[in-house]
Amino acid sequence: MSFVVGVGGSGSGSGGDGGGSQHHDGSETDRKKKRYHRHTAQQIQRLESSFKECPHPDEKQRNQLSRELGLAPRQIKFWFQNRRTQLKAQHERADNSALKAENDKIRCENIAIREALKHAICPNCGGPPVSEDPYFDEQKLRIENAHLREELERMSTIASKYMGRPISQLSTLHPMHISPLDLSMTSLTGCGPCGHGPSLDFDLLPGSSMSVSGHNNLQSQPNLAISDMDKPLMTDIALTAMEELLRLLHTNEPLWTKTDGSRDILNLGSYDNIFPRSSNRGKNHNFRVEASRSSGIVFMNAMALVDMFMDCVKCAELFPSIIAASKTLAVISSGMGGTHEGALHLLYEEMEVLSPLVATREICELRYCQQIEQGSWIVVNVSYDLPQFVSHSQSFRFPSGCLIQDMSNGYSKVTWVEHIETEEKEPIHELYREMIHDGIAFGAERWLTTLQRMCERFASLSVPASSSRDLGGVIPSPEGKRSMMRLAQRMISNYCLSVSRSNNTRSTVVSELNEVGVRVTAHKSPEPNGTVLCAATTFWLPNSPQNVFNFLKDERTRPQWDVLSNGNSVHEVAHISNGSHPGNCISVLRASNASQSNNMLILQESSTDSSGALVVYSPVDLAALNIAMSAEDPSYIPLLSSGFAISPDGNGSTSEQGGGASTSSGRSSSNSSGSLITVGFQIMVSNLPSAKLNMESVETVNNLIGTTVHQIKTALSGPTA
Repeated sequence: MSFVVGVGGSGSGSGGDGGGSQHHDGSETDRKKKRYHRHTAQQIQRLESSFKECPHPDEKQRNQLSRELGLAPRQIKFWFQNRRTQLKAQHERADNSALKAENDKIRCENIAIREALKHAICPNCGGPPVSEDPYFDEQKLRIENAHLREELERMSTIASKYMGRPISQLSTLHPMHISPLDLSMTSLTGCGPCGHGPSLDFDLLPGSSMSVSGHNNLQSQPNLAISDMDKPLMTDIALTAMEELLRLLHTNEPLWTKTDGSRDILNLGSYDNIFPRSSNRGKNHNFRVEASRSSGIVFMNAMALVDMFMDCVKCAELFPSIIAASKTLAVISSGMGGTHEGALHLLYEEMEVLSPLVATREICELRYCQQIEQGSWIVVNVSYDLPQFVSHSQSFRFPSGCLIQDMSNGYSKVTWVEHIETEEKEPIHELYREMIHDGIAFGAERWLTTLQRMCERFASLSVPASSSRDLGGVIPSPEGKRSMMRLAQRMISNYCLSVSRSNNTRSTVVSELNEVGVRVTAHKSPEPNGTVLCAATTFWLPNSPQNVFNFLKDERTRPQWDVLSNGNSVHEVAHISNGSHPGNCISVLRASNASQSNNMLILQESSTDSSGALVVYSPVDLAALNIAMSAEDPSYIPLLSSGFAISPDGNGSTSEQGGGASTSSGRSSSNSSGSLITVGFQIMVSNLPSAKLNMESVETVNNLIGTTVHQIKTALSGPTA
């Protein structure tokens, strides 16, 4: 089998017609989309017809449908399972509504009968009638009280986790009106800004892993319908969380202690004394607490930051290397006066470390925004338990978030608090054990430094292009520059998803970590149209992150590690700066010996801050790049992102405290800090979406990674700076 590395479809270096024809011929694209949707609708119609005839098809029937529809038997199997689950939920909701209506009717009849009996007269003696059996009345009351007690206990359990007091103290709530199905069988609606209608063909979408676990159900569901009794509870939880977060933000000792590296770490003893809780959280020794605080200046005003934090899509773009997935499940309150003041959202969020060795953390949480005073806003996040939310990671987010204070010249001072209690369901890999145990991997410093760097990147969008190293002799216009930056942003997001352990439904795991730590996944990609194989691994080097970053981003040293350059030198033909650090930039690279007929270029973005660095690139043909440079929509330009994520290994903080660094595979036992490098590659194994993977494809991408890692280690094995 021949492999196309980095380019798919018609953009494989066949002259100027490659990527350009895909974008200029909009009518052809529309016709393809219409054919795709028409074909999918026919598949669903055939499946629905088969489901009516036989909701439980055997293997022979599933295989027959598979041949007719061109789908895998596994897809057929899970489609029927999900359809049966949907119908069961619909029937249960209908039955519940009917039972509630019947119950209300009976209750009204009983009240009417009791009132009539009060005024009834015995026909024999003319006196009042004999009352009902007192034993029967008492038993009936006991049953009703037991039911109410269960409802109260359920709501009290949720409330006590956040507020440290039982729900009986909440005068605004009346638990006897709560339906036991309000949370466990939440109805689906399309309300809210992120709402979508229910889709029966979810499992037929390209790239779907057809998982039926709880967290994926939350991601695929439209906005959840929140009962009227849950909304006051959520609001009270959010307000209590905000009060706690404000104390954490404004109090120093004894709540916070500084490490030798001047990091603010929460003093758990003082915290428990100030915020006692009635639940058992914090008392379970199997759980580990990570709590840190960090403060810094951000190049963005407070209102713009609030707008991005309260939009799950924009927030994910703001933190592409931390947020693997984000979805608004429900909008409890949209704010007041056209602002986000008092806005309360229920979210699903998945947080990642850019490595296949570290599991992601999934959290269902409330996000609340409030203006404290003029020019000062607080955004608070706190976990909220949903019965249908099943997480791969046992993580609970105590009141966390940030205080944003406007400064002059469009700057803001941001103070960030991150407080998570977690229990890993699998052992932490030794390479990341210190980073995670010290609270660095998911800590406040990483959130804040990423925010600072990304805000610089967004600010550079409005700065006119001033580079003389322009492509084709034409300096990009401001619109062309923004289009290029959007294309690079999509490349970064694509890379971050491909190398992490995200549980999103985009990819299917082909092979878990092998003996050298390589993880391979595959997905069906629309751009480029075909089957894409993603492979990633993490390794350790005794060099500092800055030295590794300088080596990887420098086009002069690229031939030493880039197996696709065949040892040819590479030079930069375009450059867009997107930050104060000289290493934060977008580059267009070309091999120096490339012939005029070879229109293949390399789009690369590099970025660095104190928490780590990224060097991500993708081959792009000249015609497609001209589309972006001319400020046209770059969303259809095919990208196959590859590159490197570089982070400190965590030994620096250990050596500062006088402890020796722990030894691990391939790591020196000295106290000097090193780097953790995650390398990820994407290759297109076929331009046919229905193509099947084979062992040759997996072996090819494994060899590609193995060779790259070996060459980097060889090149950097000399004395470090």
